[in-house]
Amino acid sequence: MEPVGTRVRQQGHAQNARDWDRRGFLRGAGLGAAALATSALTGCGGGRSSGPPNFVLIFLDDSGYGDFRPFGHPPYPTPNVERLALGGCRFLNFYVPQAICSASRSALMTGCYPGRTKVFGAHGPRARGLDPSFATMGEVLKTAGYATGVFGKWHIGDQPETRPPARGFDESSGLMYSNDMWEFYPERPQDYSQYPLQYWKNGEVQIERVTGEHQRFLTTWATEDAVDFIHRHKQSPFLCYVPYSMPHVPLFVSDKFKGKSGAGLYGDVMMELDWGVGQILDALRDDGLEDNTLVVFCSDNGPWTSYGNHSGVTPFREAKGTGFDGGTRSATIMRYPGKINAGCRSTHAACTVDLMPTFAHLAGAAMPANPVDGKNLWELFQSKPEAVNPHAYYPFSTGRNFEGVLSGDGRWKLHLPHGYRVLVEPGNDGAAGTYTQARIELSLFDMQEDPKESTNVIAKHPEVAERLQEYARQHQQEFYSEASGG
Repeated sequence: MEPVGTRVRQQGHAQNARDWDRRGFLRGAGLGAAALATSALTGCGGGRSSGPPNFVLIFLDDSGYGDFRPFGHPPYPTPNVERLALGGCRFLNFYVPQAICSASRSALMTGCYPGRTKVFGAHGPRARGLDPSFATMGEVLKTAGYATGVFGKWHIGDQPETRPPARGFDESSGLMYSNDMWEFYPERPQDYSQYPLQYWKNGEVQIERVTGEHQRFLTTWATEDAVDFIHRHKQSPFLCYVPYSMPHVPLFVSDKFKGKSGAGLYGDVMMELDWGVGQILDALRDDGLEDNTLVVFCSDNGPWTSYGNHSGVTPFREAKGTGFDGGTRSATIMRYPGKINAGCRSTHAACTVDLMPTFAHLAGAAMPANPVDGKNLWELFQSKPEAVNPHAYYPFSTGRNFEGVLSGDGRWKLHLPHGYRVLVEPGNDGAAGTYTQARIELSLFDMQEDPKESTNVIAKHPEVAERLQEYARQHQQEFYSEASGG
């Protein structure tokens, strides 16, 4: 039986089907039956079991820290994320440098802070995005002979020189930006009516005008493409980057998971994402690649709680779009059998900027010529007893506003005086809620004793505050001063 996503793309609504065929969508997609329905034929072992490791990077969009077991206790099952955690290590203090889409993704891909790349917030349609002078993870790994693919939401550039084919990815499919930047979305549709949301495949537009019917299959299509890519590249090292569009609003789910969770649409979406993780893990197992593949699972930022029952949950303060841990702390899992201990949990602080340098180290790839802020944390990711984080601090920001620093060991967090948004009333069933603005003064939090950032201890630890203030002054001068172009 064909996967449901394939049937929709072959049939669809009459006009859409004609549009897809006119653009060669079915001939060029390489999806569906070629990926999942024939996995019994292609997934028959024979993959590389030694040499440089493969990398599978699963990056969710707006997922909450508590949305999956074993990090939280959601009212729906997530057996495949649990399976990944049982085989690997949970990182409880893993951060993104900014809790907004494009800034977070650019940091992941380059190992550079937003203050360096000047990619802040979330860019819109046709924006240039990340400057090509900053090498991506794909470009770095290609120098070491890696095949590279990205399947899902890109959102770090929507011009010819900043889309995936120009940024080090051999294969690509998905959206160039968020699925809510869409003429049919009730929030600000007038802003996007001149730029229909497009679905891309290997540098070409395959669906000119994405509709709600298409959005239902974004998770399925990204999963199918990732699985197909893994099967076809099992004999060579590869980077398979899967930045799912979900669970960013507006939420959509395929028929195979609609109503399945018993916990509303958000639960259905999360179950489908968990299914996608399982399909990818199964592909690695079936191709004999499990023992030579590092799998990383995390999210670009915390939940967009303004959307109420269409958003996830976090136990930490605030949420997406703020510098508090509800926005910047991401539930993260890494699995690399025989290299990372199975079933372990790490309280070491780390950040997405450290992934590219760590991948380069494992791949034997040279670091790029441009400056990189992240560090190789392989020994720390392995939880070696002597491992320490080499960072003195990690900065955090919201948009163009630099807001403070976290000590490299994760113990202390200093907020500079800044404003931030606070949810007043969440929305419901896809409607946005309301925010008000608040302000925090110079504050120091002991994240070991107070992970919810509730008690300012600056008076008790003035020497710690002064040390972190000096780091903040240095960072501000280097990246946010007038001389730096900040």
